[in-house]
Amino acid sequence: MVTTRSAAYRLGRLRAFQHRLRHADRFGLKAAFDYVVGEKLINFASAAAQHSEFARELPKFIAQVRRMFTREDIRTHIARLEHERNEKSDDVSEEDELFRESPVAAAERDRQFTTIKEFLTAAELGTS
Repeated sequence: MVTTRSAAYRLGRLRAFQHRLRHADRFGLKAAFDYVVGEKLINFASAAAQHSEFARELPKFIAQVRRMFTREDIRTHIARLEHERNEKSDDVSEEDELFRESPVAAAERDRQFTTIKEFLTAAELGTS
């Protein structure tokens, strides 16, 4: 259960993260995209699936990412991340099999990635 304090703390960290995003260009496009989308947005979307405070902030986060990168950069790097994710899931050794996530968790992670991909690559974001 997320308390108001922990949600406020995480939302504060999101604002600090957004400040760092403005300076991401100095690390290179690939590194910035991997950090912003491949790490932070994926984790934020996962939290949003369980906590309404994050769910309310998710559209703003996605809109910010869409402003940070060109549509072509988003398409290119989403495709690269997707390819890397597929290769990683195919390349599981017997030792790694012990630590492999459950099929339910893997399916949820894939569903979240697909949703994020659709939001980032949509021609327009609508409102309801």
